[in-house]
Amino acid sequence: MMGKPVVDATGEKIGTISDLAISTGEVFPRITSLAFQGPGKVPFMISWRKYVEEFDEDGIRLSVPAHDIRFSYLQPEEILLARDLLNRQIVDTQGMKVVRVNDLKLSISGTQLRLLGAEVGARGILRGLAPWLERAVVAVAKVFGRRIDEQIIAWNYMDLLDRDLSEVQLSVTHKRLDELHPADVADILEQLDPQQRANVFQHLDDAQATEAISEMEDEYQADFIEDLDDARAAGLLGSMDPDDAADIVRDLSYEKAETLLRLMGVEDATEIRRLLGYKDGTAGGMMTTQFVSVHATDTVGEVIEVLRELPEDHPTVHYVYVLDEYDEFEGVLSLRTLVLTDDAKPVGDVMYEDVISVPPDETEEDVAADIFKYELPAMPVVDEHNMLLGIVTVDDAWDAIEEDVSGDKTKATALKVVGIVLASLLFLGLYTLVLLQVIGYTGR
Repeated sequence: MMGKPVVDATGEKIGTISDLAISTGEVFPRITSLAFQGPGKVPFMISWRKYVEEFDEDGIRLSVPAHDIRFSYLQPEEILLARDLLNRQIVDTQGMKVVRVNDLKLSISGTQLRLLGAEVGARGILRGLAPWLERAVVAVAKVFGRRIDEQIIAWNYMDLLDRDLSEVQLSVTHKRLDELHPADVADILEQLDPQQRANVFQHLDDAQATEAISEMEDEYQADFIEDLDDARAAGLLGSMDPDDAADIVRDLSYEKAETLLRLMGVEDATEIRRLLGYKDGTAGGMMTTQFVSVHATDTVGEVIEVLRELPEDHPTVHYVYVLDEYDEFEGVLSLRTLVLTDDAKPVGDVMYEDVISVPPDETEEDVAADIFKYELPAMPVVDEHNMLLGIVTVDDAWDAIEEDVSGDKTKATALKVVGIVLASLLFLGLYTLVLLQVIGYTGR
């Protein structure tokens, strides 16, 4: 439609279509205003409902003569399709990826024109170059038994994130984003540039933001925290599991890390500093200090009350850890044992004592291997005095394995690339030799 003529009721051309406005509050928003360029390229905007009589692919006809038109302005809830959406990056929250809007799909609904969604595929690019080019490419592909389908993201999976229309827009669905799993939000954030990532992040509450950062790949976490203002960064780190926070702080610059630790609550900062004291890649470096411990003299009923009073955001409890009167580690209690045992019984009488544990300097590879070998949900980490320092969960073990596999894949990919390059150079060298021989032979 862009560039097509606008004529008044008398048939006189008064301008060319420059844009269309929609009201963003609808599932499939109707066109509310027409923007066109008049003589001398002067911009005008009029109400679609009041003045548009007919529209098709050849242009727009108005219902009144030019001298009866009353011009209007863009309303706060309205956006311009070409200016604010076309060629912008959006987040496809259905496909969990960042894409570019190549065209916008409209549909006739009675006397109204509505926006169906964004075209993000090759056909939108071809159509933008020339409609005939799109038709030709589709026809040629069909001859060869191939289909080039439109790739439409429906408007109900889109919305403007940044209402400041003077800035580059990022489109994403607020409600949909709020409903996504933190791992999906993390995947989306990793695909954005820092400015866009910050725009998305502003629309997440602290709980969602904390979970999303925890799900991000390691190389993105520290960079992201570095870009946040100190107060919010400190608050988010303080609300994370201490082991996750320590992993991020370990990758920050010294100045940033110290600033954030000073801004945190004393208890949170102390826990994180304690974990930072252990070498990365060891049981101490991967363990969490969030576990439930009781004394052997406590009754089953008292322990159950302790569990009931845990905050909602406390990590999953795999075992309850039992300490003696000197706070030395003695054994574990499964939740099944607690449920099936009389409330009055001391936990020391029913705990499991033959527990596999590791020292804090054990390598994470060996810890992960033992966890999977013995099928443990969690493994205690104890020092030389048998004091319980923390636990390594099966999730931590999986993370360690994924890092190793990722590293191996990176090495394998690098070797593969080197092999391809060497093979290409070898082929190029042989080809050059043959070419020289041919040239030499022809010259003779």
